[in-house]
Amino acid sequence: MVNKLWQKNVSVDSEIERYTIGKDAEMDMYLAPFDVIGSMAHATMLETIGLLSAADRDAILCGLKKIYAQIQKGEFSIGKGVEDIHSEVEMRLGDVGKKLHSGRSRNDQVLLDLKLFTRYQLQQVVLAVKQLFDTLQKQSERYKDVLIPGYTHLQIAMPSSFGLWFGAYAESLLDDMQLLLSAYKVSNRNPLGSAAGYGSSFPLNRTMTTELLGFDSMNYNVVYAQMGRGKTERIVAQAVAGVAATLSKLAFDSCMFTSQNFGFMKLDPKFTTGSSIMPHKKNPDVFELTRAKCNRIQSIPNDITLIVNNLPSGYFRDLQIIKEVYMPMFDEILDCIGMVRSMMEQITVNEHVLDDPKYDYIFSVEEVNRLTTEGMPFRDAYRKVGLDIEAGNFTPNKKINHTHEGSIGNLCNKEIAALMESVIAQFPFEKVNNAESALINGNS
Repeated sequence: MVNKLWQKNVSVDSEIERYTIGKDAEMDMYLAPFDVIGSMAHATMLETIGLLSAADRDAILCGLKKIYAQIQKGEFSIGKGVEDIHSEVEMRLGDVGKKLHSGRSRNDQVLLDLKLFTRYQLQQVVLAVKQLFDTLQKQSERYKDVLIPGYTHLQIAMPSSFGLWFGAYAESLLDDMQLLLSAYKVSNRNPLGSAAGYGSSFPLNRTMTTELLGFDSMNYNVVYAQMGRGKTERIVAQAVAGVAATLSKLAFDSCMFTSQNFGFMKLDPKFTTGSSIMPHKKNPDVFELTRAKCNRIQSIPNDITLIVNNLPSGYFRDLQIIKEVYMPMFDEILDCIGMVRSMMEQITVNEHVLDDPKYDYIFSVEEVNRLTTEGMPFRDAYRKVGLDIEAGNFTPNKKINHTHEGSIGNLCNKEIAALMESVIAQFPFEKVNNAESALINGNS
């Protein structure tokens, strides 16, 4: 029989228990450190409003710190027959733990845990994205003078460069970072004190717990705090999906550019696999798996939407299922970001792609522009070059001079880096980390 904090004298059928609990114990291990941190803030507040004595508060905080240390060492687990992380923590505190739940429902406890978990995971994603961004910018500068063909409709079109290609994905991550910032702001608001979604008759000090936990503000309206469950996860998943979309496109390009038909780049052999019957094969499996994993991540916002989109206000058990698709998402995206960064750091580029005459026609626009700058009307220049190509008389001039912002000769990498720094500076990581550290390491 599962131990339930809410259980009275009615036994629950074991098969129904299995069905309703689902993967909660597994998912709750993601929340374990954050459940403890949230409880520290709650206990500290309860003492100030007279619902805990100073001695009880100190005993609870001491117990919570021991539990937190066990979690950090990997020595913590939810006991067999214990319903969830909240039950496990409370039971480990002993009799004094029975006082900790005053003014709190498991609804706002889960909400708080998810907010704390989410902002921690977003910080890890932001740091990983910044590292990948730096790698792409470094490669952009390193290979800024190495030309490759640009494509439209998968037909050779105009001159591009590795500088442009690497830099384009760096700037794409800049836009993704903007979405991550918005998602972080939504996550960094305190729901604690909303209880089951309708507040409490206890004189809770929600401002205090908001400050103790380093939140920007609270979710003020207690009904909306509960309504935010699912909505917050969807918004965050959409931001993470933006990063995944960038990685997926980069992975597709890389698979294509490393194929023999293109031959623009070569992967380090350790990122490839072979064939069971073709001894020459070096398959870009790591990029292919990255593409597939990132495409799956892009489906998660839709999964969450389909779980919550027909629910009225208030709490419903449907929301439990979100954790199963949402929480593992962070491990997946961080794994993908790290792997792509490693591949981009170690990739080898072909510095002689345009030596192949099949790419000569990509310089036709350069010739049209040259004739135009010499005084020939653009339409006449376009027609002349087109006729020369049809007659086999076109000879490319491969010395190009692009100077405008964002072009081959003026990548604007410094400007893009400055924008990235300005976005990252808006994340209140230091405030949040200091607040949590004060709770974990403070005197009790």
